Amino acid sequence: MEQIHLRQPPKRLLFALVGVLIFGVLLFQFSIPSNPQPGSASWGSAPPPAGLMGDIYNSTLGYEKIFVVGLPSRSDRRDTMVLQAALSDIQIEFIDGVMGKDVPNKAIPMERGKDRQPNATIGSWRAHMNAIREVVQRNLTSALILEDDTDWDVRIKQQLHEFALAARALTQPLHGSPNTNTYLDPTFPHPGPDSPGAIGDIAFPEFPATVPPTVSPYGDNWDVFWIGHCGMHFPFEGSRNIPKGRIIRLNDSTVAPKRNIWTFNIPFTLKDQYPAHTRAYHHVQEGVCSLGYAVSQRGARKLLHEVGLKPLSEPFDLLLRAYCEGDRGRRAGRQCLTTQPGVFQHHRAAGPASAMSDIGEHGDGWRELPMTDMIRWSVRMNADVLMEGQTDFVDQWPDEKKEKAG
Repeated sequence: MEQIHLRQPPKRLLFALVGVLIFGVLLFQFSIPSNPQPGSASWGSAPPPAGLMGDIYNSTLGYEKIFVVGLPSRSDRRDTMVLQAALSDIQIEFIDGVMGKDVPNKAIPMERGKDRQPNATIGSWRAHMNAIREVVQRNLTSALILEDDTDWDVRIKQQLHEFALAARALTQPLHGSPNTNTYLDPTFPHPGPDSPGAIGDIAFPEFPATVPPTVSPYGDNWDVFWIGHCGMHFPFEGSRNIPKGRIIRLNDSTVAPKRNIWTFNIPFTLKDQYPAHTRAYHHVQEGVCSLGYAVSQRGARKLLHEVGLKPLSEPFDLLLRAYCEGDRGRRAGRQCLTTQPGVFQHHRAAGPASAMSDIGEHGDGWRELPMTDMIRWSVRMNADVLMEGQTDFVDQWPDEKKEKAG
């Protein structure tokens, strides 16, 4: 049979085709899914990106496990968490809460001459430490830890996709830099004596390429993501241990109007100095409430040492703050990132006010209507819509002249 000799294409053409292919793959991997307006039928229809970034769309949101901390006796909360996890296509695992009165003094790290903390403080601290200990003991690469009265937006995976892009920009080395320790934030990972007290806002997503991570879609150089809270400051200019980088994301339709966002930390710079529907990503400064946070394996080990084995002098969220800031006897240099507003928030169910908390007093009143702080398309508030396969989501916090999504 006569042989057919095929003419090889020029090498330059081959290189060009390979380059186009690589560019297409990268564009698909790092593209930002659209942030659809309320009522859009395409809010969850886009395929997940390829590679590590696609892990954010899996059943554990890109972490190895999702733990939910709460008392077994609160079956109402467990029922709700199981349902909303199912409606979000995620898997959770419960960590039993602890009654503080059951923790003996000998099991509590204490300072000489200091009184035992209130039982509510002790129980909350021990339950969170049990969750963190699980991360260390199982050698998990990372875990998301939530409290059992937490709620989130229907678009949580898209929100975490954008958080991952910001986290990478703030913590991964710049791509192509001759110095492997060059970062977009000149104060990262540790502000030096000559570091600026403040740097200009970094516009989302207009930042240069960084070295792709190899372990986590969120980056490989972090300890804690404190992404569910009751308030957070931007890093103070005078903070010696906290990097100053700040990424600003404008026109985020998942952020509630200004009149519906709040904080325990005053001044509320995000609300006072930025347009409505602005989201910010930065390092932790004076966080309040541990509604939802993620830990890496290295972060969990440090937390077990710094918060589990050093004196229990205040509530867990304040100890987490001290850990992130290198304050109150905790070692400096931890990499803790956050977003304002938080993407995990308290849900407040209808019913007796006393049921709102197992560690604090909320009086004898009655809540007529359920609500979730600052979450627009709440999963809990849209359970009926989701179970019916609909997309006309109820917007808890609509813009002016809007009563409902769509």
